[in-house]
Amino acid sequence: MKTAQNFGLMYMLLAIIQILICNYCQFSPLLVLSVLPVMILCLPLSVGTIPAMLIAFATGLAVDWLSEGLLGLNALSLVPVAAVRKPIMQLFFGKDLIDRKDSLSFRKNGFGKISAAILTFHAIFLAIYITADGAGMRPFWFNLARFGISEASGYLISVIVASSLIPDDKK
Repeated sequence: MKTAQNFGLMYMLLAIIQILICNYCQFSPLLVLSVLPVMILCLPLSVGTIPAMLIAFATGLAVDWLSEGLLGLNALSLVPVAAVRKPIMQLFFGKDLIDRKDSLSFRKNGFGKISAAILTFHAIFLAIYITADGAGMRPFWFNLARFGISEASGYLISVIVASSLIPDDKK
């Protein structure tokens, strides 16, 4: 029970941090900093697909409403990430993790597998976000550069976030 309470608190704290990032850390039009996909990745496996999609929608809409000008852009990008959460986790971590409803662990699953999952979740989120944000008005090279820069920087931040959200096996 304590883990669930700590996770909920950390999740809300990270949503607030994402709102602050969106409001105050606009370094470049090429950079989209988001920790939302890794927050969805780290949801407990006892949370089903539909509840995860509802959590993703509520989180994305809260971030949009309290920070960015386009209402629904983060929600639009985050819901598909939650929809494909379990198949992607099954692809990287195996079916056993989902069947047992075991928790993610850097020690059990390995840094490489978790990194690959983070990169995949981020890629799905950014592909939808950048496509919806540009809406055909920006050139392809700009969107491609934006995707690459955002994926690289988002990965670095997401690894730190994942290490704080994923419970430590040694405790």
